[in-house]
Amino acid sequence: MQFDDDADLDTSEVQVGRGSRIPGGRATVGGGIAGVIALVLGLLFGVRPEQLGLSSGDSDPAATTSSQAQVNEACRRGSDADTREDCRIVAVVNSVQDYWRVEFPRRQGRYSDARTVMFTGRMGTACGTATEAVGPFYCPGDRQVYLDLGFFDDLRTTFGANGGPFAQAYVVAHEYGHHVQDLMGTLRQAQDGQRGAGSNAVRLELQADCYAGVWAHHATTTPDGTTGRPVLTTLTRQDIEDGLDAAAAAGDDRIQERFQGRVTPESWTHGSAAQRRQWFHNGFRTGDMARCDTFR
Repeated sequence: MQFDDDADLDTSEVQVGRGSRIPGGRATVGGGIAGVIALVLGLLFGVRPEQLGLSSGDSDPAATTSSQAQVNEACRRGSDADTREDCRIVAVVNSVQDYWRVEFPRRQGRYSDARTVMFTGRMGTACGTATEAVGPFYCPGDRQVYLDLGFFDDLRTTFGANGGPFAQAYVVAHEYGHHVQDLMGTLRQAQDGQRGAGSNAVRLELQADCYAGVWAHHATTTPDGTTGRPVLTTLTRQDIEDGLDAAAAAGDDRIQERFQGRVTPESWTHGSAAQRRQWFHNGFRTGDMARCDTFR
């Protein structure tokens, strides 16, 4: 995965936020092993953190001046994205939104930008309080993506994904898939609170995986809005495998087997490892969001 060294990065699409630390450690849901499993299943790629029962306590959502200033100063060119993780997030957000800005008008729609907030600790959102325990999520209340920077280490060490830069890109693109669903009205229509292998919750997540694959298909050809050249220039077969592996690591069956020793499809919220790989691959292979209808 490589970026155009001379590409201009737009840091206005990313905010660096640092909320206050939570006394006593991470937030939890429920008690005993059942509570742990509920939390783990809620960690990965959720849409609304309040569905996990998080409280909306006081927080400081404002970015610290020094952190935001550091990103603004350090993340100027594509070459910076090849060497710094925070700059890579900026570049991927730029690339993903460049694609959807082009795609929506092709379908007689209008794309509205969504900012990504990189945070540590705790901070307030329109969907409740975000903590380090939540992981990445999209909040439809303020139409922003929230990204806990420690999650990528957890994805590799706790959930067994191979990691790699494109695994991170997949996570970002998946969350923007939820933003696309929000703009199209799918998110609102399909959120009924149900769980299970055939539930709308699973269908939403699989569709977001597919949309991430669609972006990946076009990532090296979609021009930046200012330079007319793609921000991302190279995606290798190994990059795509890293994305597929990250999708599979977030499969409900794999997580349940790891943490509770058995698979219970009636409680699924995101789909199986095989389904997540399949739908990401469908999007990547076809490059057509019309082929991402997981509700039919």
